[in-house]
Amino acid sequence: MKQLIHSSVLDGVAELRRRFATAAPFRHVVIESFLEPDLCGALASEFPGFDAGQARNELGEIGGKAVHADLRNLGPAYAVLDRLLQSSEFLALISEITGIPKLLYDPEYVGGGTHENLNGQDLDTHVDFNYHPTSRLHRRLNLILFLNPEWETEWGGLLELQKDPALPAAENVIRLVAPMQNRCVIFETTEVSWHGFRRITLPPEKNLSRRSIAVYFYTKERPAGERAPSHGTVYVPRPLPDFVQPGYTLNENDAYELQVQFARRDAQIRYLYEREMEFSRIAQSPAFRMARALTWPLRKVRDALHSR
Repeated sequence: MKQLIHSSVLDGVAELRRRFATAAPFRHVVIESFLEPDLCGALASEFPGFDAGQARNELGEIGGKAVHADLRNLGPAYAVLDRLLQSSEFLALISEITGIPKLLYDPEYVGGGTHENLNGQDLDTHVDFNYHPTSRLHRRLNLILFLNPEWETEWGGLLELQKDPALPAAENVIRLVAPMQNRCVIFETTEVSWHGFRRITLPPEKNLSRRSIAVYFYTKERPAGERAPSHGTVYVPRPLPDFVQPGYTLNENDAYELQVQFARRDAQIRYLYEREMEFSRIAQSPAFRMARALTWPLRKVRDALHSR
Protein backbone atom coordinates (compact mmCIF):
# COMPACT_ATOMS: atom_id res chain seq x y z
CA MET A 1 0.00 0.00 0.00
CA LYS A 2 2.87 2.38 0.76
CA GLN A 3 3.84 2.40 -2.92
CA LEU A 4 0.28 3.28 -4.01
CA ILE A 5 -1.03 5.82 -1.48
CA HIS A 6 0.81 9.15 -1.43
CA SER A 7 3.18 9.45 1.52
CA SER A 8 1.53 12.73 2.62
CA VAL A 9 -1.69 10.81 3.29
CA LEU A 10 0.04 8.12 5.34
CA ASP A 11 1.98 10.73 7.32
CA GLY A 12 -1.04 12.95 7.95
CA VAL A 13 -3.69 10.54 9.22
CA ALA A 14 -4.22 12.32 12.54
CA GLU A 15 -4.89 15.66 10.83
CA LEU A 16 -7.17 14.03 8.24
CA ARG A 17 -9.17 12.39 11.02
CA ARG A 18 -9.55 15.75 12.79
CA ARG A 19 -10.71 17.45 9.60
CA PHE A 20 -13.19 14.67 8.85
CA ALA A 21 -14.72 14.82 12.35
CA THR A 22 -15.12 18.62 12.40
CA ALA A 23 -16.16 19.28 8.79
CA ALA A 24 -19.35 21.10 7.76
CA PRO A 25 -22.00 20.64 6.48
CA PHE A 26 -21.47 16.97 7.41
CA ARG A 27 -18.48 14.75 8.11
CA HIS A 28 -16.08 14.66 5.17
CA VAL A 29 -12.49 15.28 4.19
CA VAL A 30 -10.87 16.52 0.98
CA ILE A 31 -7.44 14.99 0.36
CA GLU A 32 -4.99 16.39 -2.18
CA SER A 33 -2.55 13.99 -3.91
CA PHE A 34 -4.32 10.88 -2.66
CA LEU A 35 -2.53 8.30 -4.84
CA GLU A 36 1.06 8.11 -5.95
CA PRO A 37 1.30 10.17 -9.20
CA ASP A 38 2.24 7.22 -11.43
CA LEU A 39 -0.83 5.21 -10.44
CA CYS A 40 -3.18 8.19 -10.75
CA GLY A 41 -1.74 9.06 -14.16
CA ALA A 42 -2.22 5.47 -15.33
CA LEU A 43 -5.85 5.52 -14.16
CA ALA A 44 -6.43 8.71 -16.14
CA SER A 45 -4.81 7.20 -19.25
CA GLU A 46 -6.83 3.97 -19.02
CA PHE A 47 -10.13 5.74 -18.32
CA PRO A 48 -12.70 4.18 -20.69
CA GLY A 49 -14.18 6.17 -23.57
CA PHE A 50 -17.76 7.36 -23.29
CA ASP A 51 -20.15 4.48 -23.98
CA ALA A 52 -23.81 5.40 -24.54
CA GLY A 53 -24.74 1.84 -23.61
CA GLN A 54 -23.45 2.57 -20.09
CA ALA A 55 -25.30 5.90 -19.86
CA ARG A 56 -28.84 4.83 -18.99
CA ASN A 57 -30.58 6.49 -16.05
CA GLU A 58 -33.17 5.04 -13.63
CA LEU A 59 -35.84 5.32 -16.35
CA GLY A 60 -33.75 3.47 -18.93
CA GLU A 61 -33.11 6.64 -20.93
CA ILE A 62 -29.68 7.41 -22.41
CA GLY A 63 -28.18 10.51 -20.84
CA GLY A 64 -24.85 12.28 -20.53
CA LYS A 65 -23.39 10.17 -17.69
CA ALA A 66 -21.63 6.86 -18.40
CA VAL A 67 -20.77 4.41 -15.61
CA HIS A 68 -18.45 1.40 -15.78
CA ALA A 69 -18.86 -0.70 -12.63
CA ASP A 70 -16.54 -3.53 -13.72
CA LEU A 71 -13.60 -1.58 -12.37
CA ARG A 72 -11.04 -4.39 -12.11
CA ASN A 73 -11.28 -5.25 -15.82
CA LEU A 74 -10.82 -1.76 -17.27
CA GLY A 75 -7.03 -2.03 -17.47
CA PRO A 76 -3.88 -2.92 -15.52
CA ALA A 77 -4.00 0.23 -13.35
CA TYR A 78 -7.64 -0.44 -12.45
CA ALA A 79 -6.78 -4.00 -11.45
CA VAL A 80 -4.12 -2.57 -9.13
CA LEU A 81 -6.64 -0.09 -7.70
CA ASP A 82 -9.19 -2.85 -7.13
CA ARG A 83 -6.67 -4.91 -5.16
CA LEU A 84 -5.78 -1.83 -3.12
CA LEU A 85 -9.41 -0.99 -2.28
CA GLN A 86 -10.16 -4.45 -0.90
CA SER A 87 -6.91 -4.83 1.06
CA SER A 88 -7.11 -4.94 4.84
CA GLU A 89 -4.42 -2.21 5.05
CA PHE A 90 -6.45 0.22 2.94
CA LEU A 91 -9.70 -0.47 4.79
CA ALA A 92 -7.90 0.07 8.09
CA LEU A 93 -6.52 3.38 6.80
CA ILE A 94 -9.97 4.66 5.82
CA SER A 95 -11.37 3.47 9.16
CA GLU A 96 -8.63 5.37 10.98
CA ILE A 97 -9.37 8.57 9.04
CA THR A 98 -13.16 8.38 9.47
CA GLY A 99 -13.51 6.66 12.83
CA ILE A 100 -15.86 4.09 11.30
CA PRO A 101 -14.65 0.57 12.20
CA LYS A 102 -14.90 -2.69 10.29
CA LEU A 103 -15.43 -1.20 6.84
CA LEU A 104 -16.23 -3.61 4.01
CA TYR A 105 -15.37 -3.39 0.31
CA ASP A 106 -18.08 -3.93 -2.32
CA PRO A 107 -16.84 -6.32 -5.05
CA GLU A 108 -19.93 -5.46 -7.14
CA TYR A 109 -19.25 -1.69 -7.12
CA VAL A 110 -23.02 -1.08 -7.00
CA GLY A 111 -23.57 2.52 -8.11
CA GLY A 112 -19.82 3.03 -8.29
CA GLY A 113 -16.98 2.53 -10.75
CA THR A 114 -15.86 5.12 -13.29
CA HIS A 115 -18.24 8.06 -13.75
CA GLU A 116 -18.01 10.26 -16.84
CA ASN A 117 -20.25 13.32 -17.24
CA LEU A 118 -20.37 15.17 -20.55
CA ASN A 119 -20.79 18.89 -21.20
CA GLY A 120 -24.32 19.98 -20.24
CA GLN A 121 -24.72 17.25 -17.61
CA ASP A 122 -25.50 17.97 -13.97
CA LEU A 123 -26.57 16.00 -10.90
CA ASP A 124 -29.48 17.05 -8.72
CA THR A 125 -28.78 17.28 -5.00
CA HIS A 126 -29.50 13.91 -3.38
CA VAL A 127 -28.85 11.45 -0.58
CA ASP A 128 -27.77 7.97 -1.61
CA PHE A 129 -29.39 4.59 -1.10
CA ASN A 130 -28.65 3.37 2.42
CA TYR A 131 -28.50 -0.44 2.09
CA HIS A 132 -26.59 -2.58 -0.39
CA PRO A 133 -29.29 -4.10 -2.65
CA THR A 134 -28.01 -7.69 -2.44
CA SER A 135 -25.95 -8.03 0.75
CA ARG A 136 -28.18 -5.63 2.77
CA LEU A 137 -25.09 -4.15 4.40
CA HIS A 138 -25.25 -0.57 5.69
CA ARG A 139 -23.75 1.96 3.30
CA ARG A 140 -21.39 4.15 5.32
CA LEU A 141 -18.90 6.04 3.13
CA ASN A 142 -18.48 7.51 -0.34
CA LEU A 143 -14.97 7.88 -1.76
CA ILE A 144 -14.62 9.92 -4.96
CA LEU A 145 -11.32 10.24 -6.78
CA PHE A 146 -11.25 12.88 -9.52
CA LEU A 147 -9.24 12.41 -12.74
CA ASN A 148 -9.40 15.78 -14.52
CA PRO A 149 -5.96 17.32 -15.23
CA GLU A 150 -7.57 20.74 -15.70
CA TRP A 151 -10.81 22.31 -14.46
CA GLU A 152 -11.99 25.88 -13.94
CA THR A 153 -14.60 26.93 -11.40
CA GLU A 154 -16.68 28.73 -14.03
CA TRP A 155 -17.12 25.46 -15.95
CA GLY A 156 -19.55 24.15 -13.32
CA GLY A 157 -19.42 20.51 -12.29
CA LEU A 158 -18.01 21.28 -8.83
CA LEU A 159 -19.04 18.79 -6.18
CA GLU A 160 -21.47 20.44 -3.76
CA LEU A 161 -21.85 19.14 -0.21
CA GLN A 162 -24.96 20.75 1.26
CA LYS A 163 -26.51 21.08 4.70
CA ASP A 164 -30.09 20.94 3.39
CA PRO A 165 -31.26 21.88 -0.13
CA ALA A 166 -34.69 22.80 1.27
CA LEU A 167 -33.22 25.68 3.31
CA PRO A 168 -33.13 29.25 1.98
CA ALA A 169 -29.87 29.92 0.18
CA ALA A 170 -28.64 32.20 2.96
CA GLU A 171 -28.99 29.39 5.53
CA ASN A 172 -27.72 26.47 3.50
CA VAL A 173 -24.08 25.54 4.12
CA ILE A 174 -22.37 24.44 0.87
CA ARG A 175 -18.83 23.11 0.45
CA LEU A 176 -17.57 23.26 -3.14
CA VAL A 177 -14.88 20.90 -4.41
CA ALA A 178 -13.39 21.24 -7.89
CA PRO A 179 -12.87 17.88 -9.64
CA MET A 180 -9.09 18.12 -10.07
CA GLN A 181 -6.94 15.08 -10.78
CA ASN A 182 -5.81 13.06 -7.74
CA ARG A 183 -8.10 15.02 -5.41
CA CYS A 184 -10.07 12.61 -3.23
CA VAL A 185 -13.24 13.32 -1.26
CA ILE A 186 -14.42 10.94 1.46
CA PHE A 187 -17.78 11.64 3.08
CA GLU A 188 -20.18 9.86 5.35
CA THR A 189 -23.35 8.38 3.83
CA THR A 190 -26.29 9.37 6.04
CA GLU A 191 -29.81 10.71 5.68
CA VAL A 192 -28.42 14.27 5.57
CA SER A 193 -25.35 13.85 3.33
CA TRP A 194 -26.82 15.94 0.51
CA HIS A 195 -24.56 16.29 -2.54
CA GLY A 196 -24.62 16.88 -6.30
CA PHE A 197 -23.15 19.25 -8.89
CA ARG A 198 -24.39 22.02 -11.17
CA ARG A 199 -24.50 21.85 -14.95
CA ILE A 200 -21.20 21.53 -16.77
CA THR A 201 -20.71 24.40 -19.21
CA LEU A 202 -17.40 24.00 -21.02
CA PRO A 203 -15.99 26.55 -23.48
CA PRO A 204 -16.39 25.48 -27.13
CA GLU A 205 -12.66 24.89 -27.50
CA LYS A 206 -12.49 22.46 -24.54
CA ASN A 207 -13.12 18.85 -25.52
CA LEU A 208 -13.31 17.55 -21.95
CA SER A 209 -15.61 15.64 -19.64
CA ARG A 210 -15.92 15.37 -15.86
CA ARG A 211 -14.19 12.11 -14.88
CA SER A 212 -14.06 10.38 -11.53
CA ILE A 213 -13.97 7.03 -9.77
CA ALA A 214 -16.61 6.41 -7.09
CA VAL A 215 -16.25 3.73 -4.43
CA TYR A 216 -18.63 2.96 -1.57
CA PHE A 217 -17.87 1.21 1.72
CA TYR A 218 -20.21 -0.68 4.04
CA THR A 219 -20.51 -2.15 7.53
CA LYS A 220 -22.57 -4.99 8.96
CA GLU A 221 -23.97 -2.73 11.67
CA ARG A 222 -24.45 0.98 12.23
CA PRO A 223 -25.44 3.03 15.31
CA ALA A 224 -29.15 2.74 16.07
CA GLY A 225 -29.64 6.49 15.96
CA GLU A 226 -28.41 6.61 12.34
CA ARG A 227 -30.64 3.88 10.94
CA ALA A 228 -33.51 4.58 8.57
CA PRO A 229 -35.91 2.44 6.55
CA SER A 230 -34.37 1.09 3.36
CA HIS A 231 -34.66 3.54 0.47
CA GLY A 232 -33.19 4.25 -2.94
CA THR A 233 -31.41 7.45 -3.92
CA VAL A 234 -33.56 10.47 -3.06
CA TYR A 235 -33.23 13.52 -5.35
CA VAL A 236 -34.30 17.10 -4.74
CA PRO A 237 -34.83 19.09 -7.96
CA ARG A 238 -33.05 22.41 -8.02
CA PRO A 239 -35.16 25.54 -7.43
CA LEU A 240 -36.22 27.68 -10.35
CA PRO A 241 -33.49 30.01 -11.62
CA ASP A 242 -33.30 33.53 -10.23
CA PHE A 243 -34.26 35.00 -13.61
CA VAL A 244 -37.84 33.73 -13.22
CA GLN A 245 -39.33 37.10 -12.27
CA PRO A 246 -42.38 39.10 -13.45
CA GLY A 247 -41.62 40.99 -16.66
CA TYR A 248 -38.42 39.14 -17.50
CA THR A 249 -38.10 38.05 -21.15
CA LEU A 250 -36.59 34.61 -21.64
CA ASN A 251 -33.70 34.16 -24.04
CA GLU A 252 -32.88 30.89 -25.79
CA ASN A 253 -30.63 29.61 -23.00
CA ASP A 254 -33.19 30.51 -20.33
CA ALA A 255 -35.92 28.62 -22.15
CA TYR A 256 -33.67 25.58 -22.54
CA GLU A 257 -32.80 25.57 -18.83
CA LEU A 258 -36.48 25.69 -17.84
CA GLN A 259 -37.35 22.90 -20.30
CA VAL A 260 -34.63 20.71 -18.81
CA GLN A 261 -35.78 21.36 -15.24
CA PHE A 262 -39.44 20.63 -15.96
CA ALA A 263 -38.59 17.54 -18.00
CA ARG A 264 -36.52 16.27 -15.09
CA ARG A 265 -39.32 16.90 -12.60
CA ASP A 266 -41.75 15.06 -14.87
CA ALA A 267 -39.33 12.13 -15.15
CA GLN A 268 -38.88 11.96 -11.38
CA ILE A 269 -42.63 12.02 -10.79
CA ARG A 270 -43.08 9.24 -13.35
CA TYR A 271 -40.31 7.19 -11.75
CA LEU A 272 -41.79 7.59 -8.25
CA TYR A 273 -45.25 6.68 -9.53
CA GLU A 274 -43.97 3.51 -11.22
CA ARG A 275 -42.00 2.54 -8.13
CA GLU A 276 -45.07 3.08 -5.93
CA MET A 277 -47.17 0.92 -8.24
CA GLU A 278 -44.53 -1.83 -8.08
CA PHE A 279 -44.53 -1.67 -4.26
CA SER A 280 -48.32 -1.91 -4.30
CA ARG A 281 -48.23 -5.00 -6.51
CA ILE A 282 -45.70 -6.63 -4.19
CA ALA A 283 -47.66 -5.72 -1.06
CA GLN A 284 -50.87 -7.19 -2.50
CA SER A 285 -49.31 -10.50 -3.50
CA PRO A 286 -50.25 -13.62 -1.48
CA ALA A 287 -46.56 -14.43 -0.88
CA PHE A 288 -45.92 -11.01 0.65
CA ARG A 289 -48.98 -11.24 2.94
CA MET A 290 -47.93 -14.73 4.05
CA ALA A 291 -44.38 -13.49 4.80
CA ARG A 292 -45.76 -10.57 6.84
CA ALA A 293 -47.91 -12.95 8.87
CA LEU A 294 -45.03 -15.38 9.51
CA THR A 295 -42.56 -12.67 10.54
CA TRP A 296 -44.99 -10.70 12.75
CA PRO A 297 -43.56 -12.02 16.07
CA LEU A 298 -39.98 -11.23 14.99
CA ARG A 299 -40.93 -7.72 13.90
CA LYS A 300 -42.59 -7.05 17.26
CA VAL A 301 -39.43 -8.14 19.11
CA ARG A 302 -37.27 -5.99 16.80
CA ASP A 303 -39.46 -2.91 17.29
CA ALA A 304 -39.40 -3.41 21.06
CA LEU A 305 -35.59 -3.60 21.09
CA HIS A 306 -35.21 -0.50 18.91
CA SER A 307 -37.56 1.50 21.15
CA ARG A 308 -35.34 1.03 24.22
